[in-house]
Amino acid sequence: MTFTGFFQGLFGADLGWFLATLALILLIAFPVMVGVAFAVYADRKIWAAMQLRRGPNVVGPFGLLQTFADAAKLFLQETIIPSGASRAVFLLAPMITFVLALVVWAVMPFDAGVVLADLNVGLLYVFAVSSMGVYGIIMSGWASNSKYAFLGGLRSAAQMVSYEVSMGFILVAVMMYAQSLNLSDIVMSQKGNVLGILNGNIFNPLLFPMAIMFFITALAETNRPPFDLPEAEAELVAGYQVEYSSMAFALFFLGEYANILFMCALIPVLFLGGWLPPVDWAPLYWIPGWIWFLAKLFFMFFVFAWVKATVPRYRYDQLMRIGWKVFLPLSLFWVVVVSGWLMFTGHFDTIPA
Repeated sequence: MTFTGFFQGLFGADLGWFLATLALILLIAFPVMVGVAFAVYADRKIWAAMQLRRGPNVVGPFGLLQTFADAAKLFLQETIIPSGASRAVFLLAPMITFVLALVVWAVMPFDAGVVLADLNVGLLYVFAVSSMGVYGIIMSGWASNSKYAFLGGLRSAAQMVSYEVSMGFILVAVMMYAQSLNLSDIVMSQKGNVLGILNGNIFNPLLFPMAIMFFITALAETNRPPFDLPEAEAELVAGYQVEYSSMAFALFFLGEYANILFMCALIPVLFLGGWLPPVDWAPLYWIPGWIWFLAKLFFMFFVFAWVKATVPRYRYDQLMRIGWKVFLPLSLFWVVVVSGWLMFTGHFDTIPA
């Protein structure tokens, strides 16, 4: 009996389906929120280690509860709304950012068959939801009635739109190679696709450049250093978040780190074989797929933190030049290369009817 079938047997078809879906949503949302808390802790610890500091080490054993203490402090603070702000839009913006950061996890496959919504157009869903994330940032910058926040919102909007174009072409190349928009199918298409023994598109010379570009694009999409220009402290104080406090600010923070974790999960799904082991060798499949998936997610998060601790921030003109003059023509050219190679080798002849 399936999980949904169990609930339907207890509560009837309609109510059972609703309760089963709600339970599955909570099974994803709660670990993601806990993961965000520990991701912030891990981020700070990695930066501290690379800068020869200790990092959080006071609240809880090894400082593990520091993020929860920070969250409690934010929760107990007063929410201050600027007198000239558009109140409804001001409060709606962080909610949109937070909700979009959670709903995108609905199509993420954690293991074979372990996915909330196994959509045939899962990759298109991811791209659509991530594209909507810019609305929360623009709304917060405009509704704050502050020039600092407005400039920060415009910066972030321009940055996200610029790099989403390149990201779209990269996803097209992956989709063509996998012959599917379903994320689970994309993972399975990577099984033994290099020399018959290596699992992962990153080992494929045809898609390796796309993997590198996607990683850099993911940094820009999530406003991570060296592309954290929307939150540049020197000139914009804190960008579009400057007028926010208490839980409104916390929602932006949670949404940002949930997006970072999602990108750290999406990169393994697209290029590192998802829940598959790196090598197509039978004993490695004894390890559950979700453990491989989480190990790859943690590795990508470490790389994200590593980049933040070591790479200096770009100037804004450099950021936009890379997006429009380097990544856009390069990703478009590589889509032509990938499609030409697949056509030449007869790869499309295997498309199922």
